[in-house]
Amino acid sequence: MIHLNTPITDDDIKLLKTGDKVLITGEIYTARDQAHIRLLNETDLKFEINGSVIYYVGPTPNKPGNPIGASGPTSSYRMDKLAVPLMEQGLKLMIGKGDRSEEFRTEMIKNNSVYLISTGGAGSLLSSKIINSEVIMYEDLGAEAIRRLEVKDFPCFVAYDIYGSNIFKDWWTT
Repeated sequence: MIHLNTPITDDDIKLLKTGDKVLITGEIYTARDQAHIRLLNETDLKFEINGSVIYYVGPTPNKPGNPIGASGPTSSYRMDKLAVPLMEQGLKLMIGKGDRSEEFRTEMIKNNSVYLISTGGAGSLLSSKIINSEVIMYEDLGAEAIRRLEVKDFPCFVAYDIYGSNIFKDWWTT
């Protein structure tokens, strides 16, 4: 088990190998398709991209007393091309579910970034690892707004590392 605290450094990235179990503590950000499209033209970011973690999630509304509703990962392939400019600015980790394109994996390695997966269908459990949630950009997008999440021991697995390994190909086909 690897424990990571945000922001993520290049040294952190070098430690991660496909299949590793990872627990993240600190601030992470949510962003899906529409938020990524807007970020490409944004000049006034409300968070630092360099060293950051983006979680591909559209949480359900929170119940009273909870900081957020169910927060399971969404399919990540839709962000493949949209994530590249963010990786070029220093985005270090992306959390989602599912396989991604070869082009994405090439850019990820080039930019010293890593893709993590979390368990789909476990949104309620994952939301229990979120201590605080605050919309910081694009409130009009509703569930797809960018949120700053404070997480403690948020569970993930390394899907692709910077060494070219792929959990979907190297682990599940052998």
